[in-house]
Amino acid sequence: MTDADWGLLSDRAMVAAGVVYFLALITYLIEWASLRKVDVDEAVVADTSAGAASADASEARGGVAVATGGGTPSGSSGADVEGPGARVEFLGRLGLIFTIFAALVHFVGVTARGLAADPNRVPWGNMYEFTISGTLVLTLMYLVLLRRYKLDWVGPLVVGFVLPVLMAAMLILHDEVAPLPEALDSYWLVIHVVSAIIATGAFSLAGLLSIMYLVKARTGERTTGAMARVPSLATLDRVSYRIHAFAFPVWTFAVLITGPIWAKEAWSSYWNWDPKEVWAFITWVVYAAYLHARATAGWKGRNAALLAIVGLLTLWFNFIGINYFSTSSQHSYAGGVEVVQVEPVAPLVTPAAT
Repeated sequence: MTDADWGLLSDRAMVAAGVVYFLALITYLIEWASLRKVDVDEAVVADTSAGAASADASEARGGVAVATGGGTPSGSSGADVEGPGARVEFLGRLGLIFTIFAALVHFVGVTARGLAADPNRVPWGNMYEFTISGTLVLTLMYLVLLRRYKLDWVGPLVVGFVLPVLMAAMLILHDEVAPLPEALDSYWLVIHVVSAIIATGAFSLAGLLSIMYLVKARTGERTTGAMARVPSLATLDRVSYRIHAFAFPVWTFAVLITGPIWAKEAWSSYWNWDPKEVWAFITWVVYAAYLHARATAGWKGRNAALLAIVGLLTLWFNFIGINYFSTSSQHSYAGGVEVVQVEPVAPLVTPAAT
């Protein structure tokens, strides 16, 4: 295949992924609407292991027991259950299948983007490529953690977040494939951006859980409806904390280790007080405060969720806001066009977005 063929494949795969994500979202929404007709026993959610969840036929997706109200024994298999409970089970599985297929097509699109360049490169050379890669990592992280933390109920939130971001990337940020600028053509691009993308995906997933904590705390415990599928507040708080605890050292590696090293290589200085660097550090401070308060001061629940959301806002402002609103950042680029900051000695081009 020629570079043009790879580029066409990437664009078509991204459009196809968007269509399948849309089908997944519609399926999930219908599933949530169907939950109004069933009762959900949330007590099963809290601490049941993944193995026990699959062995217990009374548990529906995500470790949630669904009562069909039709007198069907709880020990019967899902295939034998009739009524609203079976409908919810089927829609949940179908939504998950759509999500997995969308992630596979999404992966093809991201991979083909890198193969479309001459020479072949990693697909993280501009904001469009970083965005499609970041949304892919978020989806994959959800799928990987789905069984471990019983995150089936998060599917609509993940897809509902990925779909509009992906569409905005294709409609607004899309740019033709081009070789990497000299300053970006470094092995640090792989090390720095991979860690930044992984941390961004994990923080975004944990942030969604924190948002749902506040929503559930406000709506209260329900036995029917979509919110009844959401686990207990204690479970939301615990899982969000664990994902944050994983993402923080990865972000630290990206922001405080590989970022300065690459900056030294590209700009002859470890720290330049660039707005992107400053906001990346602010994000690090907010998440450090969250983890410190959570571990030492006993911050749990609402206060921890609010601080986690503040961290999520700074993270995404660092990713998007600086690129569009800063006129002095050496990291600024929009729509894939790198902004070159002219210095007295030579023009400087930034490494990829942190």
